Amino acid sequence: MTEFAHQVVIVGSGAGGAMAAYELTKAGINVLMLEAGRDYNPKTETPMFKRNADAPLMGAATSDKNFGYYDATVDGGWSVIDEPYTTDDDSDFLWWRARMLGGRTNHWGRYSLRFSEHDFKGKTRDGLGADWPFEYADLAPWYDKTESLVGVCGTNTGLDDMPDSPPGVLQPPPTPRIPELLVAAAAKKHGITAVPMHRAVLTRPKDDRAACFYATPCGHGCSIGAAFQTTTSLIPMAHKTGHFKLITNAMVKQVNTNDEGKVTGLTYIDKASSEEVTLDSPVVILAASACESARIMLNSASPGHPNGLANSSGQLGRNLMDSTGAGLGATIPALKNRPRYNEDGHTANHLFIPWWGHNEQHKLNFPRGYHFELGTGFREPGAWVSGDFSGYGESLKDEAKANYGASVYFALRGEMLPNEHCYMDIDPDVTDKWGIPVARFHWQWSEHELNQVAHGLQTAKTLLETMGATVGELPQPEQAIAKGGQIIHEVGTARMGDSPTDSVTNQWGQTWDCPNLFVMDGGVFASNPHKNCTLTIMTLAMRNANWLAGQIQQGAL
Repeated sequence: MTEFAHQVVIVGSGAGGAMAAYELTKAGINVLMLEAGRDYNPKTETPMFKRNADAPLMGAATSDKNFGYYDATVDGGWSVIDEPYTTDDDSDFLWWRARMLGGRTNHWGRYSLRFSEHDFKGKTRDGLGADWPFEYADLAPWYDKTESLVGVCGTNTGLDDMPDSPPGVLQPPPTPRIPELLVAAAAKKHGITAVPMHRAVLTRPKDDRAACFYATPCGHGCSIGAAFQTTTSLIPMAHKTGHFKLITNAMVKQVNTNDEGKVTGLTYIDKASSEEVTLDSPVVILAASACESARIMLNSASPGHPNGLANSSGQLGRNLMDSTGAGLGATIPALKNRPRYNEDGHTANHLFIPWWGHNEQHKLNFPRGYHFELGTGFREPGAWVSGDFSGYGESLKDEAKANYGASVYFALRGEMLPNEHCYMDIDPDVTDKWGIPVARFHWQWSEHELNQVAHGLQTAKTLLETMGATVGELPQPEQAIAKGGQIIHEVGTARMGDSPTDSVTNQWGQTWDCPNLFVMDGGVFASNPHKNCTLTIMTLAMRNANWLAGQIQQGAL
């Protein structure tokens, strides 16, 4: 590393870290990236063409592989060896970590929905939570750039909840599946619209990435680069500039400061040798994920920052949010015994149901909204099949065949508002293998989220029954709602704002207390709209890294 004089150190190689690295290196800034996990090459390691039939338990999920045997996360999950975390006695929280180059982008759902004008100004609308320190119009040009660079397929819908992209930005979406068209017809009867999902999957070739050929699950990873992950795009692009260096298996212990409280660099553990390494750096960017970046900052307390680094507001670790999650499904009689054909597509739903009620929110008993992702169609058989099975032999096989591809599942994903009971701090007694104090989580859903889930389950039941399904009694929302962290959209632990008294960073992700320390992951989110967060993480990172590059070039940092 002696021949490479870095100007910025970035912690994390996922959506935010890789986008920041690409934008900075493109501007000629030397970037050193640290990744806590191992190196990973999707072109040689991705099990794209592996079949469930060849896997243990037909590829079903296990405690070691939470999303199935072939999931792209090779060294991570909700439980990571040698890296515990804790919860308080009254909390149930799951923390996903992907300890590999590229982070969660190797296996994410790739849903890429823009936040809208009303998403950025929720508090102005209903008095709850916090507004973002800018308008949608300020971020819109950066959404354009991110969608173009990443490669997002979909269409402009004209819906308030789905801002349009300029002509030529979005790639064409895949054709809807037959069951999705049936859902759309049922929804239309109730004044609800189903539209093409926006996904970070190429349907046309782009640079050296190929178009999707609609044959293998995106969750396995994508060696041809069609399904977006930073390991086939942003990281190789940064490498090509000649301004990028990478160190893997580097577990950051703390960010270091001098007597004046200014950031001077950081210390990490080389996981291979267990040795501590200290790096000086003019600028440090934390993009290790919302909770990991907050853990590093809380563990970086010093005389100048007694409550954790850049925490004069007391908001570090607070405002922890995840998306709400619940689901309901049933077998649709009209879909039984359909003619068989390839319905893989780009594997996730081609249509979905965006939130339709934000203009009539005052009529509901919960604020903000949710959307429905759809699970249906002919998929590769696994360890589960729908049906009301009895007996054995030929009749049982006939039942399984009739129900293949005949089920529809509505997965609710909704907005959560921050509350005083949801936050993270540092466990005073527990450390990881390297002696670093671990995160401790505190969690409690509010009535807002429980009422939202109850509404969503009733809506899903209505749509299923409209399609002819028989749906039993609905579960209580307390039982139906996913655990905190289970949807893997945790954000808000270092939120941005207009004032250093109630936020950790300004609109550029620059911490108020330390001008040369930036946060460029989901931790900066001021709210958590029902849309999946990754597109906005990347868009903010592109915008804010571009601003940072200008500051460095002007000599301000």
